[in-house]
Amino acid sequence: MKSAAKVTQAEDSAETSTQLIRDSIREAIVERRLSPGTKLSENDVGNLFNVSRTLARAALQALSYEGLVSVEKNRGAFVAYPSPDEARQIFAARRLVEPGILREAAARITPGDVSELKQLLLEEGRLMSERGQTARRAEIKASGDFHLRLAEISGNAIMQRFMEELVARSSLVIALYGQSTVSSCGHTEHGDIIAAIEGNELDRACQLMLHHIAHIEADLDLRERKSLGLKEAFEL
Repeated sequence: MKSAAKVTQAEDSAETSTQLIRDSIREAIVERRLSPGTKLSENDVGNLFNVSRTLARAALQALSYEGLVSVEKNRGAFVAYPSPDEARQIFAARRLVEPGILREAAARITPGDVSELKQLLLEEGRLMSERGQTARRAEIKASGDFHLRLAEISGNAIMQRFMEELVARSSLVIALYGQSTVSSCGHTEHGDIIAAIEGNELDRACQLMLHHIAHIEADLDLRERKSLGLKEAFEL
């Protein structure tokens, strides 16, 4: 019979492995290395991370609770494919949540935090000037990191986790419905938000954040598309 200590140790190890897989897949979604609709079989995930199917299933289930993975009966798990309505709801949530996070962050922010945010902007700007898929993915991640860092500075761990979900789900939406090849998050707008925080202009900072989110959403094509039958599709 296993001792209680060994059982606890095994459970902790399983939980750590599940979280590692979940965080790795979430990051791949944020960076758009995994596209909406990509199949995520338990076997493939287990083999990739060298874990059992049970742990792979637990990680995929955790991602489904976040809305990042869709688990379909008899078909398996797929990277979620958000509808236009879901996309609108995601950005509506961001408009409700992010100004509040910004105010909380501004109340706690230190000069060191401001320097770190500016470093993120410098890195984002550097990546914008580079070419290639690797640089593009890194730029997308740096852009999302700005919003996540503000949530971290706010000191609210629950909101930080919520923002991780919203940033990841926004990346899915942008991958599906984004129309331009420019950064999904305006680089100069990030700088304007930091400047407003430094100047203690919190109302202005919140308005800039709302404008910024609206700017991202405006680049999406969320028009409903009528599905055609086979014959109609080839008559076009």
